[in-house]
Amino acid sequence: MKKTFLLACAMSIGSSTAVLAETLSAEVINAAPIVGIASDRPAQPPEQPDPSIIRLQVLLDRRGASPGVIDGKYGENVSKAIAAFEAMSGLPIDGKLDDGVFGQLEDGSPVVGNYQITKEDTEGLVETIPKDYADQASMEHLGFTSVTERLSERFHMDPRLLKSLNPTSTFGAGETVLVTAPEKPKTGSVTRIEAHRRTGQVVAYAEDGAIITIYPATIGSEDNPTPSGSHKIEGVARMPEYTYNPKINFQQGSNKRVLKLPSGPNNPVGTVWIDLSEPTYGIHGTPEPSLIDKAGSHGCIRLTNWDVEELAAMVKPGVIVDIVD
Repeated sequence: MKKTFLLACAMSIGSSTAVLAETLSAEVINAAPIVGIASDRPAQPPEQPDPSIIRLQVLLDRRGASPGVIDGKYGENVSKAIAAFEAMSGLPIDGKLDDGVFGQLEDGSPVVGNYQITKEDTEGLVETIPKDYADQASMEHLGFTSVTERLSERFHMDPRLLKSLNPTSTFGAGETVLVTAPEKPKTGSVTRIEAHRRTGQVVAYAEDGAIITIYPATIGSEDNPTPSGSHKIEGVARMPEYTYNPKINFQQGSNKRVLKLPSGPNNPVGTVWIDLSEPTYGIHGTPEPSLIDKAGSHGCIRLTNWDVEELAAMVKPGVIVDIVD
């Protein structure tokens, strides 16, 4: 049974009444009250990440209601994730952090903890990722450009939050740094997917109609809308290369010839390509997770790399993807 829940009403959540701590310590964040997040948040969030929002984002991420990038800022993806959690939990869907949400979301465990950087974390980095596809095509691998970028993806964080949590770190091998603590990826069998263009969300369903996960997504754009209707998953490619063809796709810079871009997390389609039966369309990752549902795509469905990796592990060829308004 389909559930209609993707809401206009979820945009009214507001601010934490807690005073922002000068230092974003583990003790402050793990004890931050999400019950203090109320309807009086200022229109412009403070530059410093909010401990309560960090904690809320991690808890939502753990339960399969992805907030996208964990950054300690209240935004549209957080609001949608709260409503998504309500839908998954059978609660009234209003996007508000009421007692019902508190009771089912809170798990009492730390949301940040220590991680020791390994030698492997510092290896295989590239100096920079050029913007021009012709320059990217000349590289061997579109890898991470820094340890902070690698760890941010691993722990679902914005690099700026990672640096805020560790202001004196050089992020060298052997250092211990403070990171967020999302749980292991969701498991299960996804038998149907809905991509909602209006709200920018991808919903993954189990065979019994239960929602397994909900992700924020960039679904096409006004210039390049994702085609409506039902499509089938044809297959999954991990660490895919990307073929740029301006005659089929779009014009990037002055590049007018076909280019093959190497694989890597900074590849234009990220770390996973879920191929759809509609030619040239798919569900894929991104080199810029902070822009999910904030900037348009060239027609495809874009998720963060960690979200699309989780989804890819739960789907098989033949799964239906319904693209709706």
